[in-house]
Amino acid sequence: MRAPIEIGGVVVKPGERATIDVPLSELYTHTSLTIPVQVIHGREDGPRLFVCAAIHGDEINGVEIIRRVLRLKYMLQISGTLIAVPVVNVYGFINQSRYLPDRRDLNRSFPGSETGSMAARLSHVFLKEIASKSTHGIDLHTAAIHRDNLPQVRAYLDDEVTKRMAHAFPVPVILNTDLVEGSMRQALEQMDISVIVYEAGEALRFNEDSIRIGVKGIVSAMRELGMLPKLKSHKANNNPLVAESSTWVRAPQGGILRATTQLGAIVEENQILGIVADPFGEKEEKVIAAASGIVIGRTNIPLVNEGEALFHIARFNDAGSVSGKKQEIDPDPNLKTQAEPPDV
Repeated sequence: MRAPIEIGGVVVKPGERATIDVPLSELYTHTSLTIPVQVIHGREDGPRLFVCAAIHGDEINGVEIIRRVLRLKYMLQISGTLIAVPVVNVYGFINQSRYLPDRRDLNRSFPGSETGSMAARLSHVFLKEIASKSTHGIDLHTAAIHRDNLPQVRAYLDDEVTKRMAHAFPVPVILNTDLVEGSMRQALEQMDISVIVYEAGEALRFNEDSIRIGVKGIVSAMRELGMLPKLKSHKANNNPLVAESSTWVRAPQGGILRATTQLGAIVEENQILGIVADPFGEKEEKVIAAASGIVIGRTNIPLVNEGEALFHIARFNDAGSVSGKKQEIDPDPNLKTQAEPPDV
């Protein structure tokens, strides 16, 4: 019999499932605040995987992804442990804000400290109570406000386990990114915890394609790690393109953007991506692609100031053709254990 796991002072025995409220500091209203965590502690040994969302409080796609994963009946039969944290930045989530009340970005505040800022204390609690009990992690994100992201995985691919987890996700693009100072990924890599980031959709909006791909990706990653049995009729991976870098194309002037390029489009260097014009149409500037690649992010609001980020292009040594790369978003039959209507 494997050992129990303790999170937030609550002991979960093998074969048990528990919802735990990890305490945070009280609000100025004397209201207690907690990070909600659900733990499924399998009877058999295996990896201890955390899946978290809403590190930025307005990124809600991941919350729905985790809800659907937890409703899958066979999650009770996993080997190892699943630690699900649908809302990390509880403060921002309540206020529908990316940031904490002190305007700090939680994902630039790791590893934090017990006596630091609000963001530092929250990141410290997360690492102490959740990450330190884990061997692997999946962090779910969306684009920032008024932007949209193509489903993609960001990972530090020099780590072989991280690479395997990244390729388990059915996304068209994997971005091999460096570890950003103060990010959760950097802190976890220093703790020898393999972690990937799934990015898809936009802030404060559900995107059904992004949600279904996220659910399928988490289940596929769990199969890859041996937490769930691999399917006998498992289809070959879609062979995502791996980008080594990316760049933002910015507004050449302030005005109204007429975008001519969609998310996921293949673009060539110096291609026209749109036009920015003043309200009278007297002054127009072309938005020009700074590099060849695939559009993995773009703004959704046409009112732009000079220098604002408009199109995010992933760059490849050999982009090749990605026609037909549009994902089949319907999960495999094993994910259809509980039918429910899609979000539209």
